This record gives sequence, C-alpha cells and structure tokens, in this order.
Amino acid sequence: MAEGGFFSRISNLWSGFLSLFVGNLEKENPEAVYEAAIQARKKKYDELKKAVSGIIVLRNKLAKELDEKQAELDGLDAQIAVAVEQDEDDVALVLLQRKEDAEARIASIETELEQARQDAEDAKASIVSFQAEIEKLQREKAAALAKLETAEARIQIQETLDGMSMEADIQALDNVRDHIARKQAEADVNAEIGDAEIGTKLKKIQAQAGTASARAKLEALKKARDADKAQQAGAAQAVKKQI
Repeated sequence: MAEGGFFSRISNLWSGFLSLFVGNLEKENPEAVYEAAIQARKKKYDELKKAVSGIIVLRNKLAKELDEKQAELDGLDAQIAVAVEQDEDDVALVLLQRKEDAEARIASIETELEQARQDAEDAKASIVSFQAEIEKLQREKAAALAKLETAEARIQIQETLDGMSMEADIQALDNVRDHIARKQAEADVNAEIGDAEIGTKLKKIQAQAGTASARAKLEALKKARDADKAQQAGAAQAVKKQI
C-alpha cells in the first residue's frame, strides 16, 4: 500500500474543518459553531474507525494466508523429498515449480502484511489522536463559552456604568440635600415664629398684669386718701360741735 494512500493523508483531515470557522461564522451563536465542529469530527471519527477496521481485516487475512502458504511450502518440501527419493522426476519438477510460486507468494504476502501492520498501527494511533482532539475541542468549547459569558457580563457592567451620568447623580443628591435643608429651615422658622408669638403674648399678659397691679395700688391709695379725708372731716365736725 503506497505511502500516499489514505493514512498518509490523515493529518489533512483537519483542513476540512477550518471552513467551519471561515465565511458564515455565527458569531452570535458560538456554542452552535463549536457543537457543529465537534459533531463533524465525531462523524469523521466514525468514518475513520470503519476504514481502520477494513485495514485490520486485511491484515488478519494476510496473516492467515501467510500461515497457509507457509504450511503449503512445508508440505511441498516433504513431497519433493519423496518424489526425488522415488525418482519421480516429472512429479518433482511440478512440485518444485509449485514451491517457487509459493515462495514468491509468501514474499509478496510478507511485504503486504508488513505494510498492513504498519497501516493498522498508524490508523490506531490516528484514532487515539483524533479522539483526543475531539475531547480537547469539547474542553475548549466549555472554557471558551465560560470566558465569553464572563466577558459579556463585564461588558454589560461597563456599559451600565458608562450609561450612568455622574453629574446627574450629583445633581440629584444636591437637590435632595437642598430640599432637606429647606425643610429644616422651615421647621426652624416655624419654631422661631412660634417662640415670637408666645413671647408677644407673654409680654402682653405681663403688661396687662402690670397695669392691673398698678390700678389696684392706685385704687388702694385713693381709698386710703378718701378715708383719711373723711376722718379729717369728721374730726373737724366734732371740733365745731364742741365750740
């Protein structure tokens, strides 16, 4: 089997898969692209196993035929010895010709068998390598999708932050602070007004109380004056009567 045959081109199988990532690349669905590549490799993997099974069948067939031809050669040697011993020259010549044919076939089988064995070993190694590549791609898919998810989350966070106006936030805080300050000022004014009103009322009451007290004292003084006048008038009247 020529070296340029099927198994010498196994390494070129990957080139066919490169087209999956060129042209109509589904950037919006990378998971589907990965899965398509994995499934394509699995399909090729199954095809490769079938091809390898054919090589193994051929190898086993050649090995069996070699054993049969070797046994046939051994039998011819025995028959030739008998024919020579019995001077059966015609039979010996025929047997010798068969021996030459058997030896030529054995040599050909050995060459083919060696190539088949080498192809089988290469094929089995390719299957193992192919399987490893599939598993590697599956791991890559999981890692890539995880990275993509993380990157998308980071981008979303950054876009959210970029969309927020810090000046607007500060203005909103200033408005709230101003509103609170105004409310506090209103409360202080109300308290001051309330205190002022109470103070005014207190002053009025104090003034009224002072006026009432003064009037009471004035009335008391007037009464005392009138009483004194009345007493003096009574005393004068009494003096006049004595005279």
